[in-house]
Amino acid sequence: MTGKAKPEQWTSERCYITELINDPQWSEVSLARCRVEPGVTTQLHALSVHEVYVIEKGNGLMSVGDSAPFTIGPGDTVTISKHVPQRVQNTGDGDLVFLCVCTPRFSPKCYTSLE
Repeated sequence: MTGKAKPEQWTSERCYITELINDPQWSEVSLARCRVEPGVTTQLHALSVHEVYVIEKGNGLMSVGDSAPFTIGPGDTVTISKHVPQRVQNTGDGDLVFLCVCTPRFSPKCYTSLE
């Protein structure tokens, strides 16, 4: 499989997403880079796939399921089981940037807004 990342796109989730790997012929996994601007909280949502966030840059406050919100920063990872409500708030002065690994691969039908 070869290809180029798609251009960064603004989403209704209130963040920018660049799909790095997302190919129907490779259904086991997808990889995206997400960017949340300062002061923004993403839409409360759940996915029907498992996710792992790998924080590259910035600081935030992560909410996953019924757990108390917790701080995140560069080098942190957050594992989110499928169907668990989640959102992230950028608490820093610059962009919050993280990789998002989905297994199996993400498709729009996986996303459910909880707002």
